[in-house]
Amino acid sequence: MQFVALGSRLLGVPEVLTLGVKPNFFDYTPQERTLITRSELVLFPTLNYAQFLSTIGSKIFPSLETYLYADDKIKQTTLFHMLGIPHPRTRVYYHLHFNEILKDFVFPFVAKLPRSSARGRGVFKIESHEDLELYLRLTNVAYIQEYLQHDRDLRVILVNYNIILAYWRIAAPGSFKTNISQGGKISFDDIPPEPLEIARHAARKCRFNDVGLDLIFSKGQWYVIEANMKYGRKGLKLRGLNLKDIFRRLLISGELLR
Repeated sequence: MQFVALGSRLLGVPEVLTLGVKPNFFDYTPQERTLITRSELVLFPTLNYAQFLSTIGSKIFPSLETYLYADDKIKQTTLFHMLGIPHPRTRVYYHLHFNEILKDFVFPFVAKLPRSSARGRGVFKIESHEDLELYLRLTNVAYIQEYLQHDRDLRVILVNYNIILAYWRIAAPGSFKTNISQGGKISFDDIPPEPLEIARHAARKCRFNDVGLDLIFSKGQWYVIEANMKYGRKGLKLRGLNLKDIFRRLLISGELLR
């Protein structure tokens, strides 16, 4: 049994032939091109090849949607709202409409760079006019979100819509950011079942089948904050989990083909 992969995430897995990501399809040999287009499943094709393979009817993992919405908060927010997934009140403002922000939000609120704000970078708690002015100098598109009081969020990692791991990310004292790279701490204790079911439901509705979803409990309910397709490995390592082993098991069992 052998599967084809383009991206390198399964490099070294004996059942997977990793061909690499080449800029031109005809950079692959004729045999490799046949393997790619006729494979029962193409793994980690990258956004570029995910689009082409989906168009020609090939089965891929992760899903095309997992790639399309990666690292784009505006698209994720629109999708969450359209699907009725609980999400904080959020609005997007283009440059000519920046003056409307304070008509819709009161301090404090959260402002994010719509793209490239992973690991807590590009995420700001706006508490004054000065904070807002500094943020607006960084972007032509403002992504503004209500501030939900919290000291932790819940990261839920799902592969093929099954929960692999869930853990709390607890903010460092004096910080509103729970990211591990920003000083947050991990805890596996007392995780309630309700947000896990919300995460499963959200992942399926969005067709995100390789994702880390972040959820916050505030004002008496759970909110899905964002989807992370690059969800880090620290929590997995602390639990003794190896993603390559997980993917290999799912491949051999046939679960990724379903």
